[in-house]
This record gives sequence, C-alpha cells and structure tokens, in this order.
Amino acid sequence: MNSLSKCLKFIFLIGWIPFIVSCQKKKLQFKLDKPNIIIFLADDLGYGDLGCYGHPVIKTPNLDRLAQDGVKLNRFYAASPVCSPSRVGLMTGKIPNRLGVYDWIPENSNMHIPDSVTTLPRLLKENGYQTGLFGKWHCNGKFNRPEQPQPDDLGFDYWIATQNNAVPSHENPENFVKNGQPVGKMSGFSSQLMADEVITWLDNKRDSQPFFCYVPFHEPHEPVASPPDLVDSYLDQAINVDQAQYFANVSNMDRAIGRVINKLKESGELENTLIIFTSDNGPETLGRYPGTNRSYGSPGNLRGMKVQLYEGGVRVPCIIYWPGLNSRSETTDKVISSLDILPTVADLIDVDLPKNEIFDGENIIPVLKGEKPQREKELFWFYPTAVVGPNIAMVSGENKLMAKSTYEYIEPGKTGGILINNESVHAIVNDSVSANYFLFNLNINPSEQQSLSAYSSHLVDSLNARLRDRFYDLRENSPEINLRQ
Repeated sequence: MNSLSKCLKFIFLIGWIPFIVSCQKKKLQFKLDKPNIIIFLADDLGYGDLGCYGHPVIKTPNLDRLAQDGVKLNRFYAASPVCSPSRVGLMTGKIPNRLGVYDWIPENSNMHIPDSVTTLPRLLKENGYQTGLFGKWHCNGKFNRPEQPQPDDLGFDYWIATQNNAVPSHENPENFVKNGQPVGKMSGFSSQLMADEVITWLDNKRDSQPFFCYVPFHEPHEPVASPPDLVDSYLDQAINVDQAQYFANVSNMDRAIGRVINKLKESGELENTLIIFTSDNGPETLGRYPGTNRSYGSPGNLRGMKVQLYEGGVRVPCIIYWPGLNSRSETTDKVISSLDILPTVADLIDVDLPKNEIFDGENIIPVLKGEKPQREKELFWFYPTAVVGPNIAMVSGENKLMAKSTYEYIEPGKTGGILINNESVHAIVNDSVSANYFLFNLNINPSEQQSLSAYSSHLVDSLNARLRDRFYDLRENSPEINLRQ
C-alpha cells in the first residue's frame, strides 16, 4: 500500500471516531434510561437484624457493602405489618386494603391481586423488560389454579415460587412450582436454591433487553433451617441452638445475595442495575404460635413486632444501590415506603401511570439523588387484626398518630392463629375511628414509649382530622370480598 493510500485510510478511520463515540454514548444513555432492576425481599427480617443496622452478632457482609456503597434508609416502611398485604402493596403501589387483601392469605383463600390492576412486573414487561420471580409469592390463595391470576398473568415471564412458606422448611423444600409445573423435592437451602435459579436465568436471558428480577426469600421466616457450618459459627455467641439457627439463616440469605451480585459483576451488568433490598414486615415474636421457637429477630431499638403497627412491625431495613444514578453513599432519614417503588420505577422508565387507578406511593428519585423533598402524602395503615396496640396508624414527617377502630377483631389476649372471616370483612368496610389516640414524635422517641397526645392537643386535633379523612376514604374504597370457599 502506497503512502497516499495509507494517509487516506487513516483520515477515513479518524472520521469514523466521532460517529463511534456518538453510538457508544447513545448505547450508554439507552442503558441508563432503562436500568436492570433487582428487588431482594426478606421475610420477617427485623429492623435490627443486619450488621449495617446494628446487630451485634449477625454477619451480613454483602448487604453491609451495599449499604456502604449505596443509600441506607433509616425510615423505610412496609405496606403492612404482615406478609401478604405487604407484598401486594409492593407489587401494586396501593394500600392493600384497596384490593381486599386485609391480612395474610391462607391457602385456598379468595384474597388475591385482581387481574385488572397495574403491577410492577406487568408495567416493566409492557415496556420491554424481561421479568422473573424467584421465591415466596403469597399474593393469592388459589395458587397455581385458574380461578385466580397467577404470577405470569400479572407480568412475570418466568417464575419459580411457593404460595406461602417453604415446606417442610428452608432445607430441601418440596412445594416449589416452576412456570405452572410442580418441581418436587429440591436439594439444598431455599435462599441458595433461588440464587441458583436467578443466576441460571441471568445466563439465559436476552442481552438486548433490560431485566426485572424479584427475589422474595423465605428466610428468615419459620420454619427456620440453616446450613450446619453457619450454625456452628454462631454457637458461641448465641444463647441456644435455635438462636444460632436464626442468626445463620440471615447470614445464609446474605450469602445468596452475594452470589447474585458477583454474577452481575462478572457479566459487567452491576453498574447498570438498580438493587433494592428490604423486608416484608418486622420480626416474628418468639413463641407467638407453635413452631416459632427459632424466631429470634430483632426490631433494634423500636417498639413492636410483626402484626403490630408500632414501628417495629412496619419499619424495616432498606438498602438501595445504583451507581448509574447516584455514586455517593449516604444514609437518609426521609420517610419512604414500599408503596413508593412502583411509581418510582414508572418515573425511571418514563411511563405515565393509569389515571383511573389510585396509587398511594410517591416517586423517590429526588431522594436517591440526594435531594430533600417534602413528602406529599402521609403513610397510612389500617391493619384490623393488629395483635397488640392500635390498628390504625399514620406517619406524617416526624410525627406518628395511632388510633383504634371501633370494632374488636380479635379476642383480648389472643395473639396467634388469627384469621379474618366474612364477619370481620363486613366490619372492615363499615368500621369507624374511636376516640383513643396516641401521638409520638419519632425523632425524639422512636421507641414509642410515651404518648404525647395529652400534651399536644392542638397537634393531635390537626393530625386526627387528616387521619380520619384517610381512614374513611380508604374504607369507601375497600371491597367487601367473600371469604367463604
């Protein structure tokens, strides 16, 4: 090749460089417009059960690292203090009462997510995402049956799940269903089995599309079973073997999360993946019902546990990691809810939510960017069968107002085995707010030990007016479902 030809070739190649750079920028922008999304959901994990949230014994190095490099939320709230309504709220962005899901869903129950509502996986699937579910579903009673919508009907391309808990325990579960087909007995521990499934799914997915991966672990809900090596590592620090089992259960879940994160690193997808970790509600109370002998979860310095509306029942750990949006690590005390996830994702992928549906969450992208916007909507709960304390609660900034409804849904002193029936559902849609109020300033008194209602009557009156508005609006929009089989 002569000198003139070489020169012309060089000029030609130089001319293509801006075009190639432009294409790379457009490709990067496309990825940032539609990041991959993974939600890890623990089951009955307490606010104080992770190392990064202050547990003195339990080791969670992978989640601690996410918190160190991402955003750690100190005031993140679940949609309910119990499993099914909480999951329904996360999937729909709605207070679960609006969909007739008032409590945990027993097998064969008529409670379920209706096919007519917007769900997170459906929203993402309709906008070009591959979607997968791996773990505990618990959003319907007639699981894997045509009478109710199943995970694929609500937006999941691929799913492997159980209706409720892993049976007989986390070890060697035998009740998983994969894409409508029973799997049979599996060998291993539930969290690791689901990590295996996620990694295989990631290997087989289409690289041309972003993905949404929902991983609702069974851990650390009872019946707890953990790998012997992890149990042994905690025996010297636990008060008994059962507590060591619980500690090991949380650590095993952390290990599973670490494996998925390492997979994303290896594939080069971690930087463009939004990761959210949280829990469905607060920790179970030791011995609340038969089989809870390993429920050693901790609410940290908060009052209350699962199935209670005190902070320990609804305030849960939450870590959000996404370098594509915010490379700064931080801790925030802004009030955020699992109801916010769906509207936030909608904003992230530039999709308008349907105007004919009510959504109770808000877009939290400004918070993730380090801004400090004021929340427009208070957080509100009406959990009729709260086993201890009030069954109505509203969080507005630093203040929390709690109240009791007029109808008595459970017998005094009863704390376990509670199921709602048609009588209680009829009461829910006709109930009212009693005159008993409890006011707490959560900045000063996060453990809710002393009500300020007697000393701040003006504030109580102001918050009470709003609480009553929220209660009666929700009551009017809560269906009276038939729970008879």
